[in-house]
Amino acid sequence: MNIKEMSAKEYFFLIAIITAFFLAFLYISPKIFSDYTITVLSNIYIFIILAVSYNLINGVTGQFSLEPNGFVAIGAYVTAILMLSPELKEEMYMLASPLPLIRDIFIPNPFFALIISGIVAALVALTLAFPVFRVRGDYLAIVTLGFGFIIRTFLINTPEISNGSMGLDSIPGFASYFWIGVVCLVTVILIYNIVYSKFGRAMKSVRDDEDASLAMGVNTFKIKTIAFMTSAFFEGVGGGLLASSIGSISPDQFTFMLTFQLLIIIVLGGLGSMSGAILGTILVLGGMEALRPLDDASWSIGLIHGIPGLRMVVFSILLLLLMLFARRGLLGDKEIWDYVKLKKRINNG
Repeated sequence: MNIKEMSAKEYFFLIAIITAFFLAFLYISPKIFSDYTITVLSNIYIFIILAVSYNLINGVTGQFSLEPNGFVAIGAYVTAILMLSPELKEEMYMLASPLPLIRDIFIPNPFFALIISGIVAALVALTLAFPVFRVRGDYLAIVTLGFGFIIRTFLINTPEISNGSMGLDSIPGFASYFWIGVVCLVTVILIYNIVYSKFGRAMKSVRDDEDASLAMGVNTFKIKTIAFMTSAFFEGVGGGLLASSIGSISPDQFTFMLTFQLLIIIVLGGLGSMSGAILGTILVLGGMEALRPLDDASWSIGLIHGIPGLRMVVFSILLLLLMLFARRGLLGDKEIWDYVKLKKRINNG
């Protein structure tokens, strides 16, 4: 049975089973994997949050946006500023004294810090939506690309707010492996329910033909704005988790390369596919780690020797081959269970 054909009772039962299995994996994996593997898995979970939220505006709503690095930076810095004590900020801000509001604000509760980080990112997205959605296509990409550069420039040139190019460190490490996984699970479930709701169908209609949606009475600006804010909220939350897991942040961590990496992930998995975004994240981040020995000059297999930078060359070739043979990504705009159902039909036919 296709998931979209399930009753509400069957759907919630399936979600409960998936949740139970994933929580069990989160509990067991630290006991069977090394610390290095757990760190890699934590990073994958954070990037799944970022990928599915980015896919919501870029793949599901069809708006070619290049802004994620800006919202991730906002979430990371808001979380860091909220969770650092006033005394630590006084010691840390070397280039200029922190503004009184920045210095005195202190919310040690990580849950509230993450929620506020997401809300701030969503409010910035709301403000940005008014000028951004006056244009479409390539023009939209250029405008949102500029937003990411503006945020990074702002962080560098406002040392009284962000400590400038020196960044922030000693960020409380509340983002444990288990809680990162829990936030990832909640994010995927929430976004999946949005995508396959009535509102999600409206987003897909904007993607498929915005002019036709307008003619049918759909408020396309409202749809795009809400999708943009939702995407920004979860990108802000992901940024907060990233800041806590690393322990220190600086403007150089939030360049366009972060957006480019997320774009590769969602295009590889399939624009508009939630399970494709998850699969793309696992393949890209897991593949990069699996190929890490290629950068080690002491590594060799037969006539093949490791060379610094070889990992990126091999990984790029593999990505190129994948995209040549799967031009719409691995799953296209479908979910993985759609292919399972199709295979069953072929076998029964």
